[in-house]
Amino acid sequence: MSQIVSDASITEHQHDHDHDHGPSMAEQQDRKQKREFFLILLGGILLLAALAARYLLDTPDQGDMIAAVAAVLLGQKIIRDAFKSLITGRCPHDHGHDHSHAHGEACDHDHAHDEPHAHEKSHMEELVALAIIASFASGQYLESGSVAFFMLISSLIEHRTATGAFKAIEDLIRITPTRAFKLVDGQEVEADASELVEGDVVVVRPGDNIPADGVIVSGASTINQANITGESLPVEKSVDDEVFSGTTNETGVLQVRVTSAGKDSTLGKVKDLILQASFSKPAVVRLLDKYASFYTPTVLMIAGIVYFITKDLNNAIVLLLISCPCAIILAAPTGMVAAISAASRLGVYVKNVSDLEVARRISAIIFDKTGTLTVGELDVSRLYPAEGVSPADLLQTAASVEHNSKHPVARALVRTAKKAQIELAQVTDFEEVAGRGVKATIDGQQIIVGREAWVGEMGIDISSLDISEGEGMSLLFVARDGQVLGWVGMEDKVRAGAAHTMDELEDLQIKRRVMITGDRKSPAMKVAQQVHVTDVEYEALPGDKLELVKQLKANGHTVCVIGDGVNDGPALAAGDVSIAMGAAGSDVAINSATVALMNNNLNRLPFLIKLSRSTVTVIRQNLIGTMIYILFMIGLLWAGHLTPLGAAIGHGVSSIIVIFNSARLIREGEDLQDHEPVAQAGTKRQRQIETVEAPAEPA
Repeated sequence: MSQIVSDASITEHQHDHDHDHGPSMAEQQDRKQKREFFLILLGGILLLAALAARYLLDTPDQGDMIAAVAAVLLGQKIIRDAFKSLITGRCPHDHGHDHSHAHGEACDHDHAHDEPHAHEKSHMEELVALAIIASFASGQYLESGSVAFFMLISSLIEHRTATGAFKAIEDLIRITPTRAFKLVDGQEVEADASELVEGDVVVVRPGDNIPADGVIVSGASTINQANITGESLPVEKSVDDEVFSGTTNETGVLQVRVTSAGKDSTLGKVKDLILQASFSKPAVVRLLDKYASFYTPTVLMIAGIVYFITKDLNNAIVLLLISCPCAIILAAPTGMVAAISAASRLGVYVKNVSDLEVARRISAIIFDKTGTLTVGELDVSRLYPAEGVSPADLLQTAASVEHNSKHPVARALVRTAKKAQIELAQVTDFEEVAGRGVKATIDGQQIIVGREAWVGEMGIDISSLDISEGEGMSLLFVARDGQVLGWVGMEDKVRAGAAHTMDELEDLQIKRRVMITGDRKSPAMKVAQQVHVTDVEYEALPGDKLELVKQLKANGHTVCVIGDGVNDGPALAAGDVSIAMGAAGSDVAINSATVALMNNNLNRLPFLIKLSRSTVTVIRQNLIGTMIYILFMIGLLWAGHLTPLGAAIGHGVSSIIVIFNSARLIREGEDLQDHEPVAQAGTKRQRQIETVEAPAEPA
């Protein structure tokens, strides 16, 4: 029996250093499994020979001799591993993950924060070793060898299936770049990718993996980001676009200025997310661990009582084999491993498997509007200057102040000013007020750029402006030394497939789908009607998101919060499940949420909920099936129809069925499209949208 969860640590060691000079951990595991296969094959041949000698040639003595050799050959591995487990308290199937590298190098991954369960063992499989020893000691060599044979066969199949479950994760880890071509004084110099630092400029040719996160400073190309974002469609990139470590440059030659490398890169953080998930435990496993230390002594005591009463060693041996609950222990971890693998393939990274369990109970979702339900690329649609103010003066003033902000509104203003070839002015005393606007000084004059309510609070009269012409737009008001200069109207496009995703969530019985935004009522209602949310809250401040989460939780909802992670920290932390959208390249997003969606495809959200429900269903199937198996085997033992060989076969078959049932989860999401067709949006009836204080049901 193996502890499948520990196999996740394969990913931990593969690329902490340059492994060009030796085989990877996965390759070593493959070689080890091949050696085990030949050992099992040889033992199986010897057992067949023993059977032939005993029953066909009628030479039982020779048959026992051959069976004894097979029992020693096959049983020694199980007994040796059980002895190591007993001494060290670690799972013998950790496959050498002893905090060192394949090449003897010290692993720099800090395990101080890892949960103890990553390597702890409850000593349950020692029961099988005792059964093998007892059979051998009583002269039942054929039974002893057969028990060991079927145990090793089931263990081998378990490991091979687990390796398949981790394939998507291993593929991600394998792409970690080891080399880079750095520009030094205009010359290309080969360097170690792990030694790159912020500010370095590297050259990336077609076919190369990008060695670090960075920004393109020269060239244009098509980038395959599937291994990070889970999107199968390549993305066109050019100057000033962001690229990620480990993604593949497919066409042009690029020069990239490094912003983060190694463990600080997006790929490095994704590796940490995988490890964090693999070292966490489902609730059912935590429950089993609580009583595991009492289990083996109790079983040994019962086996002793059975032998004392029946005087039949076979009954005690069978009880030991039945009582080794491999299938129970595998039921939850194998399901979670397969689910994590399926999610990772689509760019969905869950930090803790407990969050995957909670996702099935989500009944309310809070969406941030900008960058989540919309593409987050605002465009200036209208300039409305006050009387006596030119449009160029209005745009220059607003863009000059917003140049120091990273808000989407600021980027849109600066982008428009550049297109209009307007030179920006120098500003001083810049200050950004979260959720309200910015202010600064230009040539000694105080400039205020922000929302209508905030500008009004600052004592600026905007009554001279006609706001009705900005219906459906997000308005930004500009004032200089207390006098309004005008407003700038902006619009954002609804993300493709957003409405279809909302319809899927409705089908999944997500009753409350709330959009919250700082926008005015008019543009907020326009977007809300397009994307089919059930509730909307507009003109909201960052603190209002947190209050909304608390309100929904108080009403009995399991709340999911989804946003870009930049200014949604408190709300994300308060949600039962928090999801960072488009987390690739964002430290804040990856660190603030419990689930990181590396891409901006909203269809990953219903996928996550479906995956959570499927995972819990599979785990329940595994547990119920195993309980039925145990009761059935106990019934056979009570009726006197179960031999050690039959118990060994049943044990192996039950474990294999659990593994294969869990492996079905790996295929979840294979039919998921990267981009939902826009034509699918709006297929269902429109909703009446109101504020969350007076929610409306779908019409």
